[in-house]
Order: sequence, then structure tokens, then C-alpha cells
Amino acid sequence: MIFRCSGRAPSVRGFTLLELIVILFLVSLVATIVLPTFGGFGDRGVAGEAREIASILRYVHESAISRKETNRLTFDLDGQVVSWRTLEGERKKRFPSMKGVTIPSKGTVSRGGVTLFAEPLGFPEDVQVTLGKGDRQVTVVFRSLSGRTKIQEKG
Repeated sequence: MIFRCSGRAPSVRGFTLLELIVILFLVSLVATIVLPTFGGFGDRGVAGEAREIASILRYVHESAISRKETNRLTFDLDGQVVSWRTLEGERKKRFPSMKGVTIPSKGTVSRGGVTLFAEPLGFPEDVQVTLGKGDRQVTVVFRSLSGRTKIQEKG
């Protein structure tokens, strides 16, 4: 049997310690940047619900103005459901932390239902929707003249 020696060390496959440290550093850097953005992903907290209600108020208002039609928006406070009807049809969404609706003509309503109509000029009056869970309370304020919403947080 003849063994040949070429003078080279056998090739060793693998990573050096420096390469492993660099890879671990890069992975931790990416995780530090990306993971906080997923922290609120799927947030169904009070703030998330407030943003959704603000979006629905703006959509129904702007849809009525742009299409020159009357849209309906109903708050079922007992079932904690908001439903709206536009040209696209009927939509419903449940908001477990919805506590009440305030409009100047009716005051604050916390039981039953409130139906608003967005006419071709938009909602005729301002709307406030109060949401709360525990000590945290959030109010969505919709201004009918400007069509803008503001989310105010207490607690």
C-alpha cells in the first residue's frame, strides 16, 4: 500500500470563530430592528379599535361626499357592533371595548343603538365614540366640518 503525502493539510470544512461572531451580530441586529415592529402586529387593544373606528367614520363621511349619496352608520352598543352601509353594501365589525357614542343632538348614549346618516354634505354633526378597557379610556372625535378625526387617550 502506498500513501502519498502532498505536503498540504487536509481541507477542513466549517466556519471560523470570527465568521460565527459576525453572523450572530448581524442576526441580532436584524432581530433588534424587526421584532419591535411585530410587537403591535394584530393589536386588538383599545388603541387599535380606536384607529379602526376613526377610519370607518372618515370612510363613510368621505364616501357620502364624493358619491353624493346618503350612507348609514349604526352603533349597536349592547352588541358592541358598528355597521355601515354604502354603495358597496353592508359591513359589520365588532368592537369589544366600545362604551358609548356622543353626538350633540342626543347627548351620550351608552345603551341601545345610535344610527347616523352621512348625507351628500357629510355627517351633520360631530361624533365622539368612547372606548375603554380597565383604567384605559380612548375617545375618537370626528369633526363634521373638516372630516378629520382625533384620538384622545386618558389613563
